[in-house]
Amino acid sequence: MRAVVTRVKSASVSIGGEVKSSIGKGFLVLLGVHQDDGEAEALKIADKICGLRIFEDENGKMNVNPADAGAELLIISQFTLFADCRSRRPGFSKAARPETAIPLYEKVIEECRSRGFKTGTGEFGAEMLVASENDGPVTILLDTKEL
Repeated sequence: MRAVVTRVKSASVSIGGEVKSSIGKGFLVLLGVHQDDGEAEALKIADKICGLRIFEDENGKMNVNPADAGAELLIISQFTLFADCRSRRPGFSKAARPETAIPLYEKVIEECRSRGFKTGTGEFGAEMLVASENDGPVTILLDTKEL
């Protein structure tokens, strides 16, 4: 799995002109599922997201985890994170098919919620408009093959 985690002051996702989810301070997470991913990768990336210490402490150092910062999460499915860009037209054959990706995407959401995080979502496969007010900006790329 891959995740682009951006620290935000606020973020929202709209579908068909209607806001589906919005958060205040927290993480906007774009989540991609690889064709070879399974539950172990879902648990690993959820654990990393929920423990990532990128909020500032009283000394201005990135040392505070999202739970202690009172952060919320907005998790959006993003199959394009596994784009093959060797040609000018990206291919997406390494991204998991929906029958695999949806349950794993939902597992990450469930795991984050089970840890007490308010977790908003997009809608898998929908055309979405994502808005965010980036904080810092701080953006981290996570890949379970490297964690």
